[in-house]
Amino acid sequence: MEAGGDQRDSQTTKRRFHSRTIRGVGCALLSVMLAGMILWGVAAIAYSDLPVWLRPVAAVLFGIVSVGLLVFPRRRRRGLPAFLILFVLLVGWWLRIPASNGRDWQPDVAVLAWAEIEANRVMIHNIRDCDYRTETDYDVRHYNRTFDLDRLRSADLYVVYWGSPMIAHTMLSFGFEGDEYVCISIETRKEKSEAYSTVKGFFRQYELVYVVGDERDLVRLRTNYRGEDVYVYRLRTDPEVIRKAFLDYLKEINALSQHAKWYNALTANCTTTIRGHTQPYARRRWPSWKLIVNGYVDELAYENGAIDHGLPFAELKARSHINERAKTADKDPAFSKRIREGLPGCN
Repeated sequence: MEAGGDQRDSQTTKRRFHSRTIRGVGCALLSVMLAGMILWGVAAIAYSDLPVWLRPVAAVLFGIVSVGLLVFPRRRRRGLPAFLILFVLLVGWWLRIPASNGRDWQPDVAVLAWAEIEANRVMIHNIRDCDYRTETDYDVRHYNRTFDLDRLRSADLYVVYWGSPMIAHTMLSFGFEGDEYVCISIETRKEKSEAYSTVKGFFRQYELVYVVGDERDLVRLRTNYRGEDVYVYRLRTDPEVIRKAFLDYLKEINALSQHAKWYNALTANCTTTIRGHTQPYARRRWPSWKLIVNGYVDELAYENGAIDHGLPFAELKARSHINERAKTADKDPAFSKRIREGLPGCN
């Protein structure tokens, strides 16, 4: 009898231990989640469109009230619902902050592109072609050009590194017969004297802009004036997919010319939006953490067979580096052709 009782006591002790462990883990996860919500709320207010003097006051007040509701009330069961209501109200207000096309923009993003589409003819207005003396000293120029969709042949992925190899800027360039290319770079639309901040990029501080540009502008700016490392890969896909993706881009470009949208460093950035335009038409699906840590997006494309497979990836990447070719081509009207000479998949 004593042995049986000891066994039951042991099992009861184990169950209690497991129950306490589960409750402890659950409480820890809840605490982390609530702390994250408080920090997000403080940052959302601090980077909001409230008057400058009011932002720190409102942010600190939100943090104090939130902590007070969760930590100090005698009956915590009332504190958590109250905090959740406060947080939902904050998110609702934050989501209603409107984007605008009417700010005092930097000259290179002041003019928006738009397109007229008629059957197989597309006229793109305001293709950017800046003439650079330095990265910050340039003359802004634009031109209009008509493209024949029946002559659309290729799409090239640009991957641009400016610092960490884990993070990159991506662009897509559409190629037509006769070595005509139109490059589209999805960026933050910055106001005059405004610099990019990764943190601010999460909090509705920048409008989204699709810069439609000549490669002598968008590519040469990065290779010849910013000193960034630029790689270009020819995408392996059907012409019909390229056509649909191109038209999808133009649809969004026209929409943005009428109604501004917010850039978001996580959900609406240069890489996630490219995937959004191509995924509905492509056969390959690319769900991967490499879309977030997008410095590896070319490796992901290689793994999924979306770029040339004739070489090991390391060699393909080395041969896809175009900085020297771009510096040599510089202002040559044949810039786009020259940077692709010898590029795997482009011949």
